[in-house]
Amino acid sequence: MARLLANRTLEQALHREGCHAVAGVDEAGRGCLAGPVTAAAVIMHPDRGIAGLADSKILTARQRDVLYACIIDEAAAWSVVSIPVDEIDRINIHQASLLAMRTALEALAPAPDAVLVDGFAIPQLPWRQQTIIKGDLTCAVIAAASIVAKVTRDRLMHDLHAADPRYGFDRHKGYGTAEHVRALQRHGRSPHHRRSFMPKALMAAPQQVLPLETPVAGRS
Repeated sequence: MARLLANRTLEQALHREGCHAVAGVDEAGRGCLAGPVTAAAVIMHPDRGIAGLADSKILTARQRDVLYACIIDEAAAWSVVSIPVDEIDRINIHQASLLAMRTALEALAPAPDAVLVDGFAIPQLPWRQQTIIKGDLTCAVIAAASIVAKVTRDRLMHDLHAADPRYGFDRHKGYGTAEHVRALQRHGRSPHHRRSFMPKALMAAPQQVLPLETPVAGRS
């Protein structure tokens, strides 16, 4: 079955209304037991698309890597930011996801004229925004943001695995798989596990304070 490709219909409608820089924003890692929540914001060139954009969850790792490289090279602007576990536990995962998306948007240069958001509206944005449920499936610029967020976070989880291979972060990326739960039962909770998103029976290990990561941004 051919995968469903996202389109630029909403983005182009905003361009016709005079919005020259339309950003898409999405996050990855919201439902995980471990690791940061990562958000990306992308502005695509109005007259230059990227073929093959789709929801990052329905793409293979290889397809995501190829599209990630294209987005970084071809986007008018992009940014990505991760919120670490201590901040997630302090303000809760919903607020951390909103903070990650807002920070990623604020790091864009040039700043957007309008924002297309996957899911919930983002408070305190100075720009016009439109929310689209399952926007990463249908909207190309949100799909691009979902790919950048997913690839960035997966690479962070590979780094965590290299530092501590007991949990298999390179395979499940921090999600609550059976393998991950068994590792938690065996080893206890690592400093990279979220205290606020963890079954009480698995909260055995201490947690260290990790710094808020600086946004990474760029444009072609």
